[in-house]
Amino acid sequence: MSDTRPDGDGRTAPGEPGAGLGNAVRQRRRALDLTLAVVAERSGLSVPFLSQIENERARPSMRSLQRIADGLRTTAVELLAASSATDRSVDVVRAKDDSGLAADTGVRPLVRGNHQMHALEFTGAQHADREFLHGNDELMYVADGTAEVEADGRSYRLERGDTLYLTGGVRHRWRATSPGTRVLLVSVSGHGPGT
Repeated sequence: MSDTRPDGDGRTAPGEPGAGLGNAVRQRRRALDLTLAVVAERSGLSVPFLSQIENERARPSMRSLQRIADGLRTTAVELLAASSATDRSVDVVRAKDDSGLAADTGVRPLVRGNHQMHALEFTGAQHADREFLHGNDELMYVADGTAEVEADGRSYRLERGDTLYLTGGVRHRWRATSPGTRVLLVSVSGHGPGT
């Protein structure tokens, strides 16, 4: 098992804005009829740390959330969507809104609730240490800075204003290649109204 407080994890109090991610993790784990020990083994995180997340006493970094999602056979984006009870047809997400993640993750959900579209903003250093494979389409837009994407056996350098479209089923990884990079990722989900 790894340490109990992986990279950049913080703490939160129950009832704070953004609380709910722990509940989403717990509901997914219970729906799969898994113990914390099994999720810990699958994710490489400790049982006490997972318990703190489920009880809203700790906030995961994006990397930790991805590891938890892997252990729960879902995605970090799906867990973030499930953490928000906001399924309104019109919703404003303010720049200062609490995401439920550790403060220094550089990741901010741009859409709340369980919808067919998910969008995340990544700011700052992001590393290509993880490969992604999504069942549905995804769009990457570089708002500031530069990024490098490896997809379908090729490497793509993206600059400010560039867009990369990936169809579902394409393995890919990406990283920011300059300070101050800001990337928007928009993806289609199989969840939400009408599915």
